[in-house]
Amino acid sequence: MKASPARICLVGIRGFGLRHLDNIRELEATGQVVLTSAVDRRHQDGERPLGNSVAMYRSLADAAAAGEPVDIVILSTPIDTHFEQGMIAVTMGADLLLEKPPTATLAQFEELLAASEVAGTRIQVGFQSLGSHALPAIDRLLEAGTIGALRAVGATGMWCRDAAYYSRSPWAGKRVLDGVQVVDGVVTNPLAHAVMTALHIAGARAADDIAELSTELFHANDIEADDTSTVSAVTAAGIPVTCALATTASEQQDPFITISGTNGQAVFHYTRDELAITPQDGDTTVHTFGRTNLLADLVRIQRGEATELLCPLAGTGAFMRVLEAVRTAKDPAPIDPALLRFTGEGPQRRVIVPGIEELAQRGIKSPATFSSLGAPWAAPAPTGVPLSVAGQEVAAQRLGTELSGTNSPRPFLHPVRTLGGTVLTDQQPLDHTWHLGVGVAIQDVDGVNFWGGRTYTREAGRYIWRKDHGRINLTESTGDETRREESLDWVGPDGQTILKERRTITANSGPQGSWELGYDFTLVPAASEAVSLGSPGSNGRIAGGYGGFFWRLPAVGEAEIFTEHASGEDEVHGSIAPWLAFSADFGGAEATLVFHAEDADPWFVRCAGYPGIGRSLAWEQPVHTTAANPVSRSVRVLVADGRLGRTQIAGLLAESGILA
Repeated sequence: MKASPARICLVGIRGFGLRHLDNIRELEATGQVVLTSAVDRRHQDGERPLGNSVAMYRSLADAAAAGEPVDIVILSTPIDTHFEQGMIAVTMGADLLLEKPPTATLAQFEELLAASEVAGTRIQVGFQSLGSHALPAIDRLLEAGTIGALRAVGATGMWCRDAAYYSRSPWAGKRVLDGVQVVDGVVTNPLAHAVMTALHIAGARAADDIAELSTELFHANDIEADDTSTVSAVTAAGIPVTCALATTASEQQDPFITISGTNGQAVFHYTRDELAITPQDGDTTVHTFGRTNLLADLVRIQRGEATELLCPLAGTGAFMRVLEAVRTAKDPAPIDPALLRFTGEGPQRRVIVPGIEELAQRGIKSPATFSSLGAPWAAPAPTGVPLSVAGQEVAAQRLGTELSGTNSPRPFLHPVRTLGGTVLTDQQPLDHTWHLGVGVAIQDVDGVNFWGGRTYTREAGRYIWRKDHGRINLTESTGDETRREESLDWVGPDGQTILKERRTITANSGPQGSWELGYDFTLVPAASEAVSLGSPGSNGRIAGGYGGFFWRLPAVGEAEIFTEHASGEDEVHGSIAPWLAFSADFGGAEATLVFHAEDADPWFVRCAGYPGIGRSLAWEQPVHTTAANPVSRSVRVLVADGRLGRTQIAGLLAESGILA
């Protein structure tokens, strides 16, 4: 136990070091610390910039050689110096407040941690957000089940940084400088707090707490490091952690952590210690908390007034796994300047990635990477063979292998276009991230969710999160650009195949500048027993019989939905008619889709909440597929530019041979 003021050596008295200096002065006023020495590489002999009582040195090594008595070293220097300077502090027998990130490599981190443990010194890492009193409140929130069990954690950081920011020092925006690892970048430096806080909340502290990890790194500014990136991790406990980070946003936003539970969510704005809690069936409440200063926390530990550091070096091992993944990844991919927007001049010039804010929202909610979301500057997600009409691509095929498990990964068509180029599909939208272009999905296949999202159960009488999601794997695909013959396995969460599917997808020229999509599928049990195919409707949700063929449309304007005898969402939803038309303004271009099927399944229609059209396999009752009597369905869709009325559609259907 130490009762006298802790003697502090501040290494780095400029830049961020000035904040540490202000903090030291505040604690000096209470008698807890005293600044006895400081290090400034530009120090000139005889100068005393911090007062006559503060000894000045050009390096921490000089202070150690001089026998300077120090209880705490505060290290506020560039990333590439942290390891060397930290090791010197350890040899001095001093505790250390080390700015983030702790070191520039995982190996350095492990060596510094081992040296500190041998020497018996403490190292607190300067992730200030971990001093927030909101963090223990979040732990209590999850323990109480207020938002259910923890399901996922996301970190969103949308910042603006100008040219001056990246020219403020030789190491800014560098991955390596003069052969020395720097590892600057949006993930590891300016928004490192977001990454660290998300990992901490997810329970990932040590390096071994991360089971899976990947990154997507891009840069829009003329730098080496990343400025627009995603980090995707899964903890050893199976909690996904997704970070969507950028210094290329159109406007500066407070970063925040989204804590998703099975029965609600909480949002933590860590820069202002504010926590908004939203139970699934309740109103949002906002709580503001205090914060413990990390230096004061270290002093309390020294004085025997506390036992555990708020952010010990050992507790940043998971973050260092992320940093190491960034460091060892391929160099960040440049974003085509043609896809960027620029504002300001000279030092105030900023580079903006249009739409980055919505991409971040989708990425956190899904969760997904920029590539999976189809960002035009990102690498394409895994794809199959596209469909073409007269040599023009009209539908790309996504394999869906990279999708989040809670979205029930499966192959789907996206984007699907008119011959005029208008996009008619959406995927992983904010309202339902498990909606995936055009495809086949069913929410209840012998109790397994192959639709994605929450599951509606009769027992609960509502949608609930369950670990019941399956995935559909494409096992074989043959044919050409106009006809694909495919085999697929419907695999449950236990790895067992439940259904075998045969699917035929065709693309043919249609009359009057349209084209026709054909979509036929047959579902057969993988084993000898019958398999039940159900829906929320068959499980008690009135008019919720979706499942089977489904087309998710993008945001539209002035939509018209009609059959031969009915008009509007309410009248058409649940109706049985040979064809259904959806005509709308698709972002400035008008187009019409005409769906046709000969079976007796009802149409599933949504427009007011979100735009989507489907055929219901199990409107109110489940259907069963057997080897002897498999479930087969066939849908034809005429895709046309412009708005079409009933008379035009009747002519189009007759001319195409779909209807006489």
